[in-house]
Amino acid sequence: MALLEVRNLATHFFTREGTVRAVDGVSFALEAGKTLGIVGESGSGKSVTALSIMGLIPIPPAKIVSGDVLFEGRDLTKLSEKQLEDVRGREIAMIFQDPMT
Repeated sequence: MALLEVRNLATHFFTREGTVRAVDGVSFALEAGKTLGIVGESGSGKSVTALSIMGLIPIPPAKIVSGDVLFEGRDLTKLSEKQLEDVRGREIAMIFQDPMT
């Protein structure tokens, strides 16, 4: 079983100008002890993918509209904010690019 498995993740931003499909159908699996790099052009959805996995996207205007984020078999998209807070920082963390953030 993968330590982290992302299945068909889609995160959209709902704005007055319309819907922005920032992440649309991202899937990958990461085994324990392995490293995964997510690369792409500016604006390609790398940060939104990571923030979605961590449950840190701004709601609204963003929303995970489909997909699963399984960490050790638990679907993080189904957890309450309190449950996510218990997982974040203890079991899973995000290192931001800017060390001052």
